[in-house]
Amino acid sequence: MNSPEDSNDHLSLTIPRILVCVVLSLAFVIGVPGNSFVVWTICRRMKQRPSTVILILHLAIADLLVLVTMPIWIYSFANTWLFQIGTCKALVFAVYCSMYASIFLITALSLERFVAVFYPFAVQRWKKKTITHLVVLIIWLLSVAFGATIIPFQEIDDTEVGLQCTARIYDTNSQQVACLLVETTVGFIIPFAIISICYICIGRRIREMARPPKQRSAKLIASVVMAFGLCWFPHHIFNLISIASALMEHSHPEMADALEKISAIGVYIAGSVAFMSSCINPLLYAFAARNIRSSVRLTKLSRLLEQMSPLAKQESAKEAPLPNGKEETWTNSEII
Repeated sequence: MNSPEDSNDHLSLTIPRILVCVVLSLAFVIGVPGNSFVVWTICRRMKQRPSTVILILHLAIADLLVLVTMPIWIYSFANTWLFQIGTCKALVFAVYCSMYASIFLITALSLERFVAVFYPFAVQRWKKKTITHLVVLIIWLLSVAFGATIIPFQEIDDTEVGLQCTARIYDTNSQQVACLLVETTVGFIIPFAIISICYICIGRRIREMARPPKQRSAKLIASVVMAFGLCWFPHHIFNLISIASALMEHSHPEMADALEKISAIGVYIAGSVAFMSSCINPLLYAFAARNIRSSVRLTKLSRLLEQMSPLAKQESAKEAPLPNGKEETWTNSEII
């Protein structure tokens, strides 16, 4: 017979598992159709694909890379892990590769906005597709390189509720601290520092301008940034808790054990919230496109994506005449 303590421990693990399965199911149901629709619209409905649209396309692909693995994770958390260690490592690698790709692509989008505002003529270089594709290639190579760092340490854990692909086994505490610091620093702190600086500078420039800016695209990209940050912030918080536990293992063993227990339970919830980041972007696009005048939703989305490109706005400004015969002039505030 199980003791009351065993029953309480089992219950404490069962409730997070149920919540995780519900969240992951929602992410899969919403994210797969949504991101597939974004990819299809860009590839089939848009003949001209400026740099912003190419970055958004790869952001949707990165999200799909995670979402297609969702049924395996849902079954695993609801029951037990059925596959070999190789599959475990491959799926975790796919998740982390997507995480790095997403944050690097979002950083590139923010830098593009910054360049469009402060160096509007320099943004013309993005007209060359080779440069855009080179940037995207570098982003994916970096994502693969950083994502691969998790492979040697990922293991299958024999928990009280069955086998789970959630364990990381490090040889030493120093190795654990180094790996988690790299993950949190490269995958969160540095990119978000760059993104924050970009948008602080853009905000100051907007306030200095006399004409009120057209900010739909800027608000949309800012929403994508905030959504990604909110979804991945808990994961990196628990990374920091694990780091603190490893550092205090010898000096404060009781505190280290308490922090490790917190991290062991929180990783389930934080992981499911992180997966939600892969389904949010299509919802943001749909919300932003709601005010575009069009009877066809496909046209709405393609027009929204076209409007998000500062380069496309510059070109349309040069080519579109006004009713009085004068050419329309766009300010920096209108291309963000």
